[in-house]
Amino acid sequence: MIKTILFDMGGVVITLAQPQAIERFKALGLKDAEERLDAYTQQGIFGDLEAGRITDEDFRRELSKLVGRELTWQECCHAWKGYCSDVPRRNLLKMQELRQRGYRVVLLSNTNPYMMSWVMSDDFDGEGHSLAYYLDAAYESYKCGAMKPDAKFFNAVIEGEKLVPEETLFLDDGPRNIEAAEALGINTLLVKNGEDWTGKIEERIKN
Repeated sequence: MIKTILFDMGGVVITLAQPQAIERFKALGLKDAEERLDAYTQQGIFGDLEAGRITDEDFRRELSKLVGRELTWQECCHAWKGYCSDVPRRNLLKMQELRQRGYRVVLLSNTNPYMMSWVMSDDFDGEGHSLAYYLDAAYESYKCGAMKPDAKFFNAVIEGEKLVPEETLFLDDGPRNIEAAEALGINTLLVKNGEDWTGKIEERIKN
């Protein structure tokens, strides 16, 4: 019986727009943005930021060096927010409904301070609520010091939430992340970026 549902953010809760993010970083002067930005797990200073190895200020300084001019925090934030093309209302309503039905709803995301400054603000859903309004708890890679598909990240959530893997369902759009969760005994649902998964999650809960 499923009791806790873990949600990835990009590609599940929000619809990802990687090309838009690439264009925004290019506009800052990062010519090789395509090589540096990944849809699932970041590398270089981008990965260092999301794994918590450097701070947002460290990232701003390093990116400024790469592009050859001093960037502001706001410019970096705007570029990172390019990853989001949409926040489907149906997803938020489903998460809210699941909580009302007694399921524990938890975020498990590879992310960074720039993205979370918006996600956890009242501007997030367009109705004055942050993502926290729809969650019982949130686990962010940069705070946990590890990124999916690293088992360390999953284990931090298992320990923090006192989870029973067999009673947990994890939604993610990354096959490697799904495989890592399954290796720990967690039930999974692989979804496609932007798809309506609200019906599929009901099927998994019933089964």
